[in-house]
Amino acid sequence: MRTESGSEITMGGGGMRTRIVSICLLAVFGVIGAKGLIVALEGSGAEARVASATSLKPAPRRADIVDRNGDLLATSVTAYSVFADPRAIGEPELIAQELARVLPDLNIETITARLSNNERAFAWIERGITPRQRQAVFELGLEGIGFREESRRAYPRGTLAGHVLGFAGADGQGLGGIEFAMDDRLSGNEDPLFLTIDANVQFSLEAELAAAVGEYEAEAGAGIVLAAQSGEVLGMASWPPLDPHKAAELSRDDPALLDRASGAIYELGSVFKPLTVAGALDAGAVRPGDRFDVREPLRIRGRQIHDDHPIVGRPTPREIIADSSNIGTVKIAWQMGSRRQQEFFGSLGLFSRSPIELAGSARPLLPEQFDELHSATASYGHGIAVSPIAFTSAYASLANAGEVIAPTLLLAPERKRNPKRVMAAPTANLVTRMLREAVVDGTGERADVGGYRVAGKTGTAEKPIPGGYSETENICSFAAIFPADSPEYVVLIVLDSPKAGADRGRAAAWNAAPTAGRVIERIAPLLGVEPRFDEPVPNAPRIRSVADRRGTTL
Repeated sequence: MRTESGSEITMGGGGMRTRIVSICLLAVFGVIGAKGLIVALEGSGAEARVASATSLKPAPRRADIVDRNGDLLATSVTAYSVFADPRAIGEPELIAQELARVLPDLNIETITARLSNNERAFAWIERGITPRQRQAVFELGLEGIGFREESRRAYPRGTLAGHVLGFAGADGQGLGGIEFAMDDRLSGNEDPLFLTIDANVQFSLEAELAAAVGEYEAEAGAGIVLAAQSGEVLGMASWPPLDPHKAAELSRDDPALLDRASGAIYELGSVFKPLTVAGALDAGAVRPGDRFDVREPLRIRGRQIHDDHPIVGRPTPREIIADSSNIGTVKIAWQMGSRRQQEFFGSLGLFSRSPIELAGSARPLLPEQFDELHSATASYGHGIAVSPIAFTSAYASLANAGEVIAPTLLLAPERKRNPKRVMAAPTANLVTRMLREAVVDGTGERADVGGYRVAGKTGTAEKPIPGGYSETENICSFAAIFPADSPEYVVLIVLDSPKAGADRGRAAAWNAAPTAGRVIERIAPLLGVEPRFDEPVPNAPRIRSVADRRGTTL
């Protein structure tokens, strides 16, 4: 039955239901819209987490390292790293394969494992990619993948001074060499760090050292160029070379990681003889004109000490150095006495690690007791093993008028250096003149360079092996001072196990000496040393420079 009032009741109930449904639909669409707005403004939860990770604060830019002339040796460049939020990764193996298409160095299994661990919110994919690689990854459009801008270390000269510079890790921390030793300075101050190294001298030293290792088939080598008056290291090289870009990838026992100039120790042999003579002369234990009988070998505690070649007559200290007499050097050490010998070597810094600014500077290997035998062998550089940089610093006292000064790699002209006098200036000058004669008319003649007045001494020591010493392998060295009449620079060359050839022996006179000469011939003009050809020298060398000796039978 239809009545007006019934009709109104029916129509009223339908309208109410319609309004309720409409309100509910509006509420649902409102929630959806709000959610969409939030997603549009903030991204999904996974995307937000990735975006948050990209905002990780990068490490501060590391300061440049430059040589003494401002030439760039190490700098920081912008690089990118790829990371992921595994919680946002749906198909880990598929994503890993896609990433490997544009990052070919990726290990798919490793990355798949990282992406599969959805309990982690962050995982590195690859560090230090190029801008082009970053763009390629970006264009893949993968969910849960993000990028971080970072500062990475670059070495524009490649292996040049690699062991000196060291290297830095992916997070910018110093891990070797100056990068490690000066980590706080490099990470906390953007001003360039100036080294004493001269890039041109360093290049010449490394080139000649590498050539010597190849020519004489040596296992390894080291070389140093030192400014005697300041202690500044102008060049310091080790072979095999080290590429700082690849250092972090090398195994811990890789030979390229060892800095043989500062981090290795050697029994350097007869280059010690001038120091023994200097100590005895300065103490008044011997005089320049004294003569010594070297005709018969010496026997100490069952060990025989002899000379490698017979020496005619009774040599003076000058002739003992020039002809490299072991017997004569031991007799000079006896005159000096073991106690004074130890005190003198200790004052030269030979009984402690070199204070050079490198954490890997090696401590010497010394005899347990300095008895008669060890005093005798140490006088000519056996039974005592030191780093090349420690020896170079000690030897530089001859070129620095009797004062020893700590070697340094940091250029700081305003810094006050404190040289220590270890012998009288006349003693140092006298021994330097003796060393000049050892080059002009002694075992070091192949180190001579026309016009540059080289003074120096060869050193050939049997290489230590388990249970004793090798009969077939030597450590060969040559320590040079130039110019002899006004000493400024010291050069040390060390070759590990050079081989004999058809036209040469395996002693230092045949390999380390000519290598030192070739280094001096290259660097003397760079250092502003003027050649002089009016030196009154008896028995002048037959040829003008060591460069002419390459491939020449002598």
